[in-house]
Amino acid sequence: MAAETNTPFNEHVCVKTVEMHTAGEPLRIIVSGFPKIEGRTILDRRRYVKEHLDHYRKLTVNEPRGHFDMYCALLVEPSVPEADIAVLFMHNEGYSTMCGHAVISLGRYAVDACLIKKPTIPETKVNIQCPCGLVTAFVQYDGKKTGSVRFLSVPAFVYKTDVEVTVERFGKINVDISYGGAFYAFIAAHKIGLNLDTSKVADLNKAADDISAAVKREIKIESPENADLGFLYGTIITDDNDSYSCIPTSNICVFADRQVDRSPCGSGVTARIALQYHKGLIGLNQTRQFQSSATKAIFTGKAVREVGVGQYKGVEVEVSGKGFYTGKSEFTLEEDDFIGRGFII
Repeated sequence: MAAETNTPFNEHVCVKTVEMHTAGEPLRIIVSGFPKIEGRTILDRRRYVKEHLDHYRKLTVNEPRGHFDMYCALLVEPSVPEADIAVLFMHNEGYSTMCGHAVISLGRYAVDACLIKKPTIPETKVNIQCPCGLVTAFVQYDGKKTGSVRFLSVPAFVYKTDVEVTVERFGKINVDISYGGAFYAFIAAHKIGLNLDTSKVADLNKAADDISAAVKREIKIESPENADLGFLYGTIITDDNDSYSCIPTSNICVFADRQVDRSPCGSGVTARIALQYHKGLIGLNQTRQFQSSATKAIFTGKAVREVGVGQYKGVEVEVSGKGFYTGKSEFTLEEDDFIGRGFII
């Protein structure tokens, strides 16, 4: 991909970030340096950044400052009074509607950065406005240090089950489509001749990307809440261990432009819990462990109550994990550095 050559930047670019990771998945929190973002709602602001400030996304996500699998969270002003902070999620292809691993790290950051006026012990509540809606995080806090984070996501629901699509290399296959703040297609690895433990990540990545392309081509996805949310975000390949068990179940999530989630994927866990509950494989408040096949890191998840989402029966899901700090950055751009405006190989 060629570098940007003709997009206007402010006279002086200085983007400041806090660097974190959750279960190995990077999170670059952009705390300052973007121009003013217009829009009444958070989806309006997401649209404004996409249409007018995408060159700043490329500057911070792509090389030479980032990489193909970098993930960023842009802090913006909340547009609802209940929110403590608001965020736009950015990746190699554009802008997602929900990100669980980001919410986990952002919860810690919000408390540590004193964005919460009155933190409480043993947990501090942080309301995070995401493009998909308000997400409530609870951050372990002992008065000095923060720790693990659990969050209650937006209502999750199953969109379709056992949907047939045609993928050239696999022929006709059946997938489930479920929503956890973003829509995902789900399929067990053995159904496409792969194994999460022994198959190469590149092979899993290619398979998931081909399946996503087929679903996008053949299945129309509509959100019952907002048209901006109605699109397939990625495909999650699982080990097919979906019944309630004390043994962790493994998966790999491939989203956006073939981006591989190093974590178990928080919004994917949310969608997968909804799918398991829908099929009667788990009950309310039965905690499951979800393991990343890439890093072996664990998130926990459980359905805590039934909710309605338009015409769909859904569940509210709680997901838990911990984010870690890795550093801080201050990015600048020289006027004649066209390569430095961002590229991907």
